[in-house]
Amino acid sequence: MPVGLVYDPVYLKHDTGAHVENYRRLVTTMEVLDESNLLEKLTTFSPRAATFEEISLVHSDHQIARVESYSSRGGGWLDGDTVASPDSYTVALYAAGGVLRGIDAVMAGEVNHAFALVRPPGHHATPDQAMGFCLFNNIAIAAKYAMANHNIERVLIADFDVHHGNGTEETFYSDPRVLYFSTHQYPHYPGTGAVSDDGSGEGKGTTVNVPLPAWCGDSEYHRVHQEVLVPIARRFKPQLILVSAGYDLHWADQLSAMQLTVDGFADIVGTLKGLADELCQGKLLFSLEGGYHLKALAFSIRATLEVLLGSPLSADPLGKPQGDTMPLNIDSTLEQVASRHGLR
Repeated sequence: MPVGLVYDPVYLKHDTGAHVENYRRLVTTMEVLDESNLLEKLTTFSPRAATFEEISLVHSDHQIARVESYSSRGGGWLDGDTVASPDSYTVALYAAGGVLRGIDAVMAGEVNHAFALVRPPGHHATPDQAMGFCLFNNIAIAAKYAMANHNIERVLIADFDVHHGNGTEETFYSDPRVLYFSTHQYPHYPGTGAVSDDGSGEGKGTTVNVPLPAWCGDSEYHRVHQEVLVPIARRFKPQLILVSAGYDLHWADQLSAMQLTVDGFADIVGTLKGLADELCQGKLLFSLEGGYHLKALAFSIRATLEVLLGSPLSADPLGKPQGDTMPLNIDSTLEQVASRHGLR
C-alpha cells in the first residue's frame, strides 16, 4: 500500500520573517526528499482549505475571528512568540485542510499511511487561543473530523514533540474517545503535561503524559514507547492513529535539550507503524509540528517516510551527539505513569 504526502507551496506564504518557525523548514525538507528520490515513491496530495465549520470543531468563533482579523490587517503578534502575516489565516486553513485531506486518503484506502508536511504547526493552539507558533490545532481538528465523518469511535493521538501539546490535551481532556499520549521535556514550554494530568470526567485516564528530563535520547524514548505506549494503545484499541510529529527532540535542535538521533526517530515511527498495522489496519497519519534545525528536521522526516515505505534507512549525515550520552535513569517516571494508568 502506498504512502501519502500532503504538501503545497501555499505553506511557504505564512511569512514569519526571521522567526525560528519559518518557510525554510519545508523548503529544506522537500529538497532532501527530492535529492533522496523519495518523492517519486510517495503518493502526493494537494491540500484543500478547511471550512469555517471544520475549524469550529475545535476553535471558538472568537479565536477564528482573531486570527483572521490579524491577517487581514497586515499581520502582527498574537502572543509573545506567535506571529501572523497577511496570508497566515489562509495558510492556516490549508494546514488544517491538508491534514483533513490526508485523513480522507487514509480512510478511503488510497494510502495506508500519510504525512502532512504542513505549517503553521498546531498542537499548542487551544480552543480559545493561538500560541506557541500555532494558529489552529491541526491534529485536534483532524481527530474531530475523523470521528464526525468517518465512523471512527476511538482515536489515538501520539505526540512526540519536545514541547507538551497543551492545546490538544485541553481539547480532549474529558473525551473518552481520544487517547492523548505525550512525551515531552519537562519542565519546558508551556509548562504543562504532568503525570497527574490524566483527564477528567468520562475522559479520566485517556490523557497519558510522560514528562521526561532533559538529555533523554534514543534509549529513553525507546523504553517509553515500548513500556507505556504499546500496552496502553493495545488496551485502548484505536481505529485510527494520528501523530503530532515534532522533530525538535533532535540533539542538534536549538529549542530543546533532548538527544534524539535520526535513528531514534526511525525507531519511534517503527513502533507507531507497528501499532497501526496491528490495531487499525495501518490507518496512520503524521502531521508536522516542531523541528527547527533545518538539516535535522529534513533528515528525520526522510527517515520517517523511509520507515513508512518499508525502505532501508539512508545514512544519517548528522550522526550521534557529542559528549556524554550515557542512558538516564527514568525508572521513577515510568513507574509513576505505569501506576497511574494501571500498567503494573
